[in-house]
Amino acid sequence: MKKIKVLNNVFSLFFPKVCLGCKFQLNTNENTICTTCRHDLPETNFTNIPKNALEKKFYGRVPLNEATALFYFHKKGKTQQFIHELKYKNHQEIGELFGSWLGEQMKQSTRFKNIDYVVPVPLHPKKKKKRGYNQLTKFGVILANKLNAQYCENILIKTESTDTQTHKARFERWKNVQHLFRLTDLSFFKNKHILLIDDVVTTGATIEACSQQLLKTKNIKISIAVMTYTE
Repeated sequence: MKKIKVLNNVFSLFFPKVCLGCKFQLNTNENTICTTCRHDLPETNFTNIPKNALEKKFYGRVPLNEATALFYFHKKGKTQQFIHELKYKNHQEIGELFGSWLGEQMKQSTRFKNIDYVVPVPLHPKKKKKRGYNQLTKFGVILANKLNAQYCENILIKTESTDTQTHKARFERWKNVQHLFRLTDLSFFKNKHILLIDDVVTTGATIEACSQQLLKTKNIKISIAVMTYTE
């Protein structure tokens, strides 16, 4: 054990762990993100607030039970940086951290009760193969564990690969995604409460398109939990 500890100390000396936000070396009691960067992250505090801004975004579009987002998404800010590190640089520990952070909030809340399945916005298989992972998986698995639910990523699927939605307006986004998702089993989620998850919500077009497919199931309830929300 002493030998392993020495080797770990030597490794840390030459390859120190750094914060994925500021890139400074992490202290021994810090993990993934330093304390300073944690305090700089713009929390929404939506979890305990009915009729919050995210829920209002879907009024008249999707019948939701509840919705929450962990952080506000600010361009060129820390949240954008962390989402980029998660999606494109394989830093899946960010998904784990955010899942634990938000999951604990939801577990303590009087809302988001009796969730049966946590369902991610799906990646097309080609994109998932190219990237090597779905950035939502670890986030979703931890949320499911916190909420005593099951993680399910094979029933709601994406049928076509598309370009990024980043620079599209709301109508263009909706037109681009409205026919891209489907359920492989229309009865699987019958009588269940689904927590649909994503990394970023901007116009809400992708969440809306996924929800419209989920609503083809009888007597389904839908709630939403996302890492970041664009005001």
